[in-house]
Amino acid sequence: MSKYDIIVLGSGPGGYVAAIRASQLGLKTAIIEKESLGGVCLNWGCIPTKALLKSAEVFNYLKHAEDYGLTLKNADKDFGKVVDRSRGVADGMSKGVQFLMKKNKIDVINGVGMLKPGKKVDVDGKEYTADHIIIATGARSRELPNLKQDGKKVIGYREAMSLKTQPKSMIVVGSGAIGVEFAHFYNAMGTEVTIVEFLPNLVPLEDEDVSKQFEKSFKKAGIKVMTSSSVEKLDTSGKMVKATVKTQKGEEILEAEVVLSAVGIASNLQNIGLEDVGIVVDKDKIMVNDWYQTNIPGYYAIGDIVPGPALAHVASAEGITCVEKIAGLHVEAIDYGNIPGCTYATPEIASVGMTEKQAKEAGYELKVGKFPFSASGKASAAGAKDGFVKVIFDAKYGEWLGCHMIGAGVTDMIAEAVLGRKLETTGHEVLKTIHPHPTMSEAVMEAVADAYGEVIHL
Repeated sequence: MSKYDIIVLGSGPGGYVAAIRASQLGLKTAIIEKESLGGVCLNWGCIPTKALLKSAEVFNYLKHAEDYGLTLKNADKDFGKVVDRSRGVADGMSKGVQFLMKKNKIDVINGVGMLKPGKKVDVDGKEYTADHIIIATGARSRELPNLKQDGKKVIGYREAMSLKTQPKSMIVVGSGAIGVEFAHFYNAMGTEVTIVEFLPNLVPLEDEDVSKQFEKSFKKAGIKVMTSSSVEKLDTSGKMVKATVKTQKGEEILEAEVVLSAVGIASNLQNIGLEDVGIVVDKDKIMVNDWYQTNIPGYYAIGDIVPGPALAHVASAEGITCVEKIAGLHVEAIDYGNIPGCTYATPEIASVGMTEKQAKEAGYELKVGKFPFSASGKASAAGAKDGFVKVIFDAKYGEWLGCHMIGAGVTDMIAEAVLGRKLETTGHEVLKTIHPHPTMSEAVMEAVADAYGEVIHL
């Protein structure tokens, strides 16, 4: 029986990062993976979708070349090659994780892991033991009873990024990050796309101003948007899928070649031995404390399987926090109120902290500022004038309560707000921080100036 200090079950962005940090801290570490290193994020999520979206962005540029004074005839795409490029990017990243495991002297155990009592893990009949076992098994596409996935006509995100042929029409159910990113990609490629959202707004977790702007942009791109609507049933018996959609005006029948179910995720908790060990689960999540310890000593859980935002960067942070605590370092608990969220459609969305509505409901007196990219020199030069930066401050003490962005490249700008909030920066300190010109990022400073009645370029 092989003995380790730490065994990690699952090699996604939570698991492999935890394993590397453990090794850095001198702990003998192994990681168990049943598929490809890097988990869903690297192989079927974050990374390959960004490759598809980059192809969509380049194709859009080609289609609008005349807007930039360029002449281009017969711009077209090869859908198969677009998908192949995405798979190649994912494979490269997975190989990068393999290299990191080797570099950090982490034992990679390929196979299906099953937790056992007494700090043991069984992998395909072979038993391993460790002082600490970290569960990082991630999540999969959630299935609803009326949206049964068959992998052909009704698909999840995995099939959506590896279809052999491009569908002429698609219904996307759900408008979270996964739904809108695929809706944008397929629309950009020329598929006729309808997106159906149960709640009144697209990207419903975002600030309402962002949601409204995003819906405008989607409609302008030719995507049919149905909010306050739900898919009640599907008929897959014919050549086309028939979807019965309940709207505020009554039922409507939609037809499409493919239906993409993007109604969230479900934790991978089945058949991993939680019951045998006695680990407490509630509402599809493993219950943990601030240091990711479960109710059973020596067993920990991180990432999509614990309460909190199901995001790759959150899983990585949880993995590092968990391991550093095990190693006896002084560790601060993660502040879940300061987690950035990003959506990579066109336009991009990035946000952190409270929405305006949440801040009002919490009883704050607010200073709210907004700077549109239509007033930005860099955005005008780039032909990317859609969107804005919105900031929310507590009027009394100047605390930066929230920041919400929609526009080109904003996912690369949100870290300024995350860091500012972490360092308890006030609005006046942001105002007195000189931002470079011309950049998209100076819109943050301009939005803060608007909140304090000092905006120059509006």
